[in-house]
Amino acid sequence: MKLKLNTVKKGAILCFLFVVTAPLSYAQMARENIPAAIGIIDFKTETVAYGTIAQNSDGQRTITFKNTGDAPLLITDVKSSCGCTVPSYSKTPVMPNESGKITVKYNTSKIGAFNKTITVLSNASAASKQIKIKGEVTKGSSL
Repeated sequence: MKLKLNTVKKGAILCFLFVVTAPLSYAQMARENIPAAIGIIDFKTETVAYGTIAQNSDGQRTITFKNTGDAPLLITDVKSSCGCTVPSYSKTPVMPNESGKITVKYNTSKIGAFNKTITVLSNASAASKQIKIKGEVTKGSSL
């Protein structure tokens, strides 16, 4: 009789533990299936075409983007492929459905064609994005 009682107690304890822990496991699985909010950086264009520009002319251009995600977007760094291109950007978060900008200044003192890249690093779903910068600097007036 004592052996049967121990078996019944063990069964009752196991049932109790199952009833208590099952909802916790279900809640954990449900939480894992909820997608995390994330920013998405959507550039208006991924190529900045300077065209033909005059030597020593204004080499500054603005690249616009929109955060099409559902979380704040933060640009952490913008790197240039050379010292002839200087990027600048806002350090404040871009909220969902808001727009931001990156300013790029190309040094137009050197004559010739150029094809450069800037790399935008952020907390977006695509953490690294490349933007092409191309054109040609000529002596004299721009065309």
